[in-house]
Amino acid sequence: MSKILIIEDERHLAEGLRFNLEGEGDRVTLAASGEAGLALFLAAPSDYDLIVLDVMLPGKDGFAVAAELRQAHHYVPILMLTARGRAEDVLRGFAAGADDYLPKPFELSILRARIGGLLRRKRWQQSPPEAAEVYDFEGRHVDFSKLELSVGDRRLPLTLMEANLLRHLIRHRGQVVSRKAMLEEVWGLKEATDTRAIDNFVVRLRKYIEDDPKRPRHLLTVRGIGYRFVPEPAS
Repeated sequence: MSKILIIEDERHLAEGLRFNLEGEGDRVTLAASGEAGLALFLAAPSDYDLIVLDVMLPGKDGFAVAAELRQAHHYVPILMLTARGRAEDVLRGFAAGADDYLPKPFELSILRARIGGLLRRKRWQQSPPEAAEVYDFEGRHVDFSKLELSVGDRRLPLTLMEANLLRHLIRHRGQVVSRKAMLEEVWGLKEATDTRAIDNFVVRLRKYIEDDPKRPRHLLTVRGIGYRFVPEPAS
């Protein structure tokens, strides 16, 4: 049984989702605003395995709710619902800390599949260390199964999208990776969109992996194109 918090102000949609998910054995709690959803989750974080979060909410919108949860170091999987599904909205959701998105209207079977995928990923992250996918470079240790970066005795949690982007750059280490390629291969966004969202993710990654983010040695800008990851830079 999965424990799901649905933060959705369209009552008929929220009730319909609860009816169908509970029919499959899940336990579902509803909240009609961002503030109410945050209050429920923060009162008992262990009560929830996943959050289904609408973007357009009264008061705090979904972006603000996701960002606040991540800033408070809560890494429960978040499936964000968006009415428009524009690339800019999707990237903004990922930047706020969402793990996946689903544009409205959607089929229940697709929602169920997305929820199942996020819950499986959560279980994989809790697998034994020997099953972990890890990468080490110059005193940094990245554990992709745990969404965690270790630098010395510091452990820094990564969002799923931060981890996916870092994984992509590591796989292409030493190569120039364009912003367009990142959008298509990391986020699956093939339409033209504002690539500044990529730059924002890179700024965040530099804060994690660079000794001096203003003078990066590992995650280098290639002007007018994109970025290049260098695991062992020359002195």
